[in-house]
Amino acid sequence: MGNTKDFLDVFFMREALKEAEEAFKKDEVPVGAVIVLENKIIAKAHNQVETLKDPTAHAEILAITQAANTLSCKWLYDCTLYVTIEPCSMCAGALVLSRIKKICFGAKDIKAGACGSIFNIARHKKLNHRMEVKKGVLEKECAFLMTEFFKSKREKK
Repeated sequence: MGNTKDFLDVFFMREALKEAEEAFKKDEVPVGAVIVLENKIIAKAHNQVETLKDPTAHAEILAITQAANTLSCKWLYDCTLYVTIEPCSMCAGALVLSRIKKICFGAKDIKAGACGSIFNIARHKKLNHRMEVKKGVLEKECAFLMTEFFKSKREKK
């Protein structure tokens, strides 16, 4: 780790991992997210699709809602999202609409990732907002949690 920015990225990704572990305990797909403004967490969430019986209850969507409520503003201009897995197209679209400044994710999602793996909504030239994207922060830890979750699901069957 070379600089303070890298240190902070790891620090906040560890916070997102704590949220992902919470999801794992609740038998939710283990994705965790935190939104940071001026080096302070203003929102944190984990997937709650099963709990809420809501296909849109992804960690990123829930964190965006919290952050907007915290700031009393629909725009998250100077905020950074830390999320354990690359956002899907729904979440990447919501992040564009929120005008978030940066997305920092752990592991790629080769089946549904929309920040470079399948699509690149985050940097799409025709959209009215583009975000900085940093990938691979604590990638192994983030991927391991997902692998263990789906391995346990297969073993139960």
